[in-house]
Amino acid sequence: QVQLVESGGGLVQAGGSLTLSCAASGFTFSSYAMGWFRQAPGKEREVAAAVSWIDSITYYTDSIKGRFTISRDNAKNTVYLRINTLKPEDTAVYYCAAAMAFNRLRYGADYWGQGTQVTVSS
Repeated sequence: QVQLVESGGGLVQAGGSLTLSCAASGFTFSSYAMGWFRQAPGKEREVAAAVSWIDSITYYTDSIKGRFTISRDNAKNTVYLRINTLKPEDTAVYYCAAAMAFNRLRYGADYWGQGTQVTVSS
C-alpha cells in the first residue's frame, strides 16, 4: 500500500522558516521523482517544487524560486521542502507527490499524500 505522510506544517510568522517532510512507503522511492504541490484557499492546486529520482534535477515554480529548497534522502525514503522567508501568500495545504516521470510532476502525480497545512501570519 502506497503511503505518503507529510509532517512539519503549522502556524508560522511571516519571515520565518520551516521544513516539511514526507515519508514514503509502499513503492520503490528511489525510482520515483518527488514533488510538493500546494493549494491556497480558493485556488487550484499547483506544483511548487519537484526533484528527480537521483536529486540531480530540480524544478521550482517562479513565484517561490530562491525561497524554497526541495531535497530527498533515498536512504530514508523521505523528501523535504525547506521554506525560508515565509509570506502570508504561502498559506496553503502542502501536498507531497510521487511520479515515475519527472515531467509529470509539472501538472500531476501518480501518488498523493493527505496534505499538511501551512499558515503564515502577518
